[in-house]
Amino acid sequence: MTTFMQKKGDVTRQWYVVDATNQILGRLATQVATILRGKHKPTYTPHIDGGDFVIIINADKVNLTGNKLDQKKYYDHSGYPGGLRVRLAREMKEKYPVKMVERAIKGMLPKGRLGRAMSKKLFVYAGDKHPHLAQKPELLVLAERSESNNE
Repeated sequence: MTTFMQKKGDVTRQWYVVDATNQILGRLATQVATILRGKHKPTYTPHIDGGDFVIIINADKVNLTGNKLDQKKYYDHSGYPGGLRVRLAREMKEKYPVKMVERAIKGMLPKGRLGRAMSKKLFVYAGDKHPHLAQKPELLVLAERSESNNE
């Protein structure tokens, strides 16, 4: 018995819509990154981009746990001396919610050519409207966090 290796031409892709309303950013990002990589499919092959397309709506309604809104910092540098820009998560959520969600998901994808190809299948929108209705995306309900009582 040989190990199954998927070919690039044999990949079939689905379109999914994820509603980020009241979702926790990190948990949303891990589940979406898994779908973009294709790890949810039995035909997963590490060196092939076999993932699906994901559309995230309501990115401005995503949540962060704990004190992250006031303590988490996002760093960007222009490349010039003194070009460091630091923003708190609260400012990112208010002004740039799409960038915040994209950045969380792209950080969980592989680095390099394969990861850049996977990140092109991600579409994030702040509101509940998106221009991908022609692709007939399915609504994907992500797994909720299970609360376990250790009493």
